Amino acid sequence: MQVSKDIIDRLNKLKEAIEKYRYEYHVLDRSTISPMALDSLKHELVKIETEYPELITPDSPSQRVAGKPLPEFKKIKHRVPQWSYNDAFTPIEMKEFDERVKRFLKQFSNQDLSPTYTCEHKIDGLKIVLEYKKGILETGATRGDGEIGEDVTENIKTIESIPLKLSSPVDIIVEGEIWMAKSRLKELNEERKKKGEEPFANPRNLAAGTIRQLDPRIVRERKLSSFIYDIARYEDMSKTQNEELGLLKRLGFKVNLHYKHCENIEEVIEYWGEWQKKMEKEDYLADGIVVKIDERAYQETLGYTGKAPRWGIAFKFKAEQVTTVVLDIVFQVGRTGALTPVAHLRPVSIAGSTVSRATLHNKDEIERLDIRIGDTVILKKAGDIIPDIVSVIRELRPKDSKPIIFPNKKSAKNTYEQNKRRFHYFVSKKCFNMDGLGPKIIDVLIENNLINSFDDIFTLEKGDLLTLPRFGEKSVDNILQSIERSRNITLARFITSLSIPQVGEETAYDIAEHFGSIESISKAEYEEIESIYGVGPIVARSVFSWFHDTENIKLINILLKNIKIEKINEKKNLPLRGKSFIFTGTIKMNRIEAQNAIRNLGGEVTSSISKNTDYIVVGENPGTKLDKAHELNVKIINEDEFRKLL
Repeated sequence: MQVSKDIIDRLNKLKEAIEKYRYEYHVLDRSTISPMALDSLKHELVKIETEYPELITPDSPSQRVAGKPLPEFKKIKHRVPQWSYNDAFTPIEMKEFDERVKRFLKQFSNQDLSPTYTCEHKIDGLKIVLEYKKGILETGATRGDGEIGEDVTENIKTIESIPLKLSSPVDIIVEGEIWMAKSRLKELNEERKKKGEEPFANPRNLAAGTIRQLDPRIVRERKLSSFIYDIARYEDMSKTQNEELGLLKRLGFKVNLHYKHCENIEEVIEYWGEWQKKMEKEDYLADGIVVKIDERAYQETLGYTGKAPRWGIAFKFKAEQVTTVVLDIVFQVGRTGALTPVAHLRPVSIAGSTVSRATLHNKDEIERLDIRIGDTVILKKAGDIIPDIVSVIRELRPKDSKPIIFPNKKSAKNTYEQNKRRFHYFVSKKCFNMDGLGPKIIDVLIENNLINSFDDIFTLEKGDLLTLPRFGEKSVDNILQSIERSRNITLARFITSLSIPQVGEETAYDIAEHFGSIESISKAEYEEIESIYGVGPIVARSVFSWFHDTENIKLINILLKNIKIEKINEKKNLPLRGKSFIFTGTIKMNRIEAQNAIRNLGGEVTSSISKNTDYIVVGENPGTKLDKAHELNVKIINEDEFRKLL
């Protein structure tokens, strides 16, 4: 399959950016961007490489375990390769992992197997590898690049939670995490504040920096802690991960006690959901859970890929910072005429919801960020508030990008109200019939800068709506379902929805019947439009002008990417094809629904009666049209007869 140049360029820029930020974070212990944002970039890279495996190269960040050791410490070669886990971000991805595992196991055993799982907190600290000989600590090393780490044994010995002597004189290599308590970081920063020194940024970076101090006394003063979670080499390996954690405790290691054995992937997802809410109360940082197949026999069967175990995965908590791409920047008119810039984004999941909008607030914000269409940006969301763009990743900026020009403030006194009325009509029963998306909701969407053009409705994501006041899960789901149902529409109703001056339902129907497609209308000459029965020179001029406006054609093209217009010829065999109806008086049915019912069955509704009218539907208190029907011998039916006909 041919891979486009845009995809290759995007991939190469992602690789360069990830490598830069990875080096700063893992090797230099600096956080230019957050770990969550870096995870988001990696996730995008892996998705592209999964779709186009021919683009994977040995130097890709997806093939790398970690970084290079710092030169200040003696290098130490690991006796057991150090792997990193692949990431999952959603329950769907976890279910895919579960299916993948079962499929792989079946290939080797020729039977359906149901592995169980052990879940542990994914501690956000510094990985450490400890080797004991006859129960005595011999070396402690950082992970480094997976093959070679840094010998930090003397510093490790200062950490009280790491035993210098085990409860049994065994030869063993174990792996774990060094971390600093949040409470300890607070104490240290209070001390530094008194001395007029800059506070430390976060526990993870401080733990990494501390373990690399050349003076062990500084390490002791900072009071690091540890959790040991895995046995890398031992002559009598446990049969399950659960038993392995029990053995580590018995040997004297500090083990995180919140681990849990789960019978299936649904229990894993439930555990993840619980700790997503409870994690903040713990005195250590964790950015997710590590999920491992509990049975060691299954682990050995599954083995490893080039960089990660097939039997385990890191299930990350819902990110509050992610990266995405700016697709467009639009300026929305408020009720006072003020202009608000809004970034339309490539949909991205953040804090558990998918969003596609971010408000840029004002001209100063655009200039401060120097944000441009096509930019890759870091998006931040805390709780239920609308996401903000934190910064632009300049390394991924397209070469042909141009600065945003803020439009001059125009007199927009009536624009705001006119826009609302156009939207009310667009979603009404006459047009797209978006049930549940009434004027009040439309007004809220406009006021919160979520919609400015008709096509915006079809690109709304759940996360965009959940940020609105009094919008709950159920009401948001109902709105999105209504939008989804409305994507199929007749040509006549589509023309009606566009609010073309002088064009109502009946005229739209006549135009649709004559031309059969939007393409034909847009190419039609003025004379052909005027020749349609029921269309006069004023209407024809309005239609011709509307379809020769560049902005209107742009709107139609965007809408057509989000909806499907039913073809006229699909209605040729419908029972009311060629039949003409007119109504007079009051009927119990909704008049618009009755008219749409006729048109859906191939019939035509007119406003004036003639000898070509086939039926007149008579309700209470009919007008003069009934007298005219008698004169012209038009068939007269009441509402009950009309319902039977339908």
